[in-house]
Amino acid sequence: MKNGFVFLIGCGIFLLCCSSPAASDEPAASILTSQDTVRIADSTAFTIDYITGKFDPATHPDFTTILPEHANASDMLLRKDAYAAFIAMYDAAQKDGVQLLIISATRNFDRQKQIWEKKWTGQTLVEGNVNLAQSVPDPVERAQRILRFSSMPGTSRHHWGTDIDLNHLENDWFEQGEGLKIYTWLTDHAKDYGFCQPYSPKGPNRANGYEEEKWHWSWLPVAQPLTSQAAETLNDTDIQGFLGDQTAPAIGVVSNYILGINTLCR
Repeated sequence: MKNGFVFLIGCGIFLLCCSSPAASDEPAASILTSQDTVRIADSTAFTIDYITGKFDPATHPDFTTILPEHANASDMLLRKDAYAAFIAMYDAAQKDGVQLLIISATRNFDRQKQIWEKKWTGQTLVEGNVNLAQSVPDPVERAQRILRFSSMPGTSRHHWGTDIDLNHLENDWFEQGEGLKIYTWLTDHAKDYGFCQPYSPKGPNRANGYEEEKWHWSWLPVAQPLTSQAAETLNDTDIQGFLGDQTAPAIGVVSNYILGINTLCR
């Protein structure tokens, strides 16, 4: 795994350096330096705080700001290596008449906590304007309802800086017209740049976890070792620090959600 990981990092740098310059004061090739590469390639272990998103990506040396032409907001962050791979994929897609747009990237623990707790308290309504605080008093059932599409703080792949949401947040949108064109291109080519759809359709090969998300793509050279380390070192009792955290052990959030992904992404 390690040799393949280093090779893919190198490929990402080569593709980035050979892509057209980005429209920014910072040259695209400077997103990932040789020193960054050595540090990333040697990072065979991540801390529990990293895995659970308890750090500030804005000050982390492995992260960078996504350029305006690649995202629908100006303050998104991504790991430098994952972003290098995305730029290569973005450029290739454009040549095929496909426009990729990042609409969500890194979300640390604090940001995921805000999202989760608004749903937990009913401040944010879910699925058909349901106030879960009023309609679902049982905490485990309420947590499971939120977990259909939102991660518990500490369990999201978006903590890692490897995962992106692209173009739209509705599966139906990717089943016709422009959305179908984009999704077809991604299913055919994303793997060439190290990306995989972790939340594939539920079925015999993925019985647990979140519902399908056609928009969510994960950069495997870093996400795979993080997934493996989460499996080895993370316990349900580590998932804490937010409203409803007592439900994590009852739900088995590590095995059923962090590890409940497309087998092709493992």
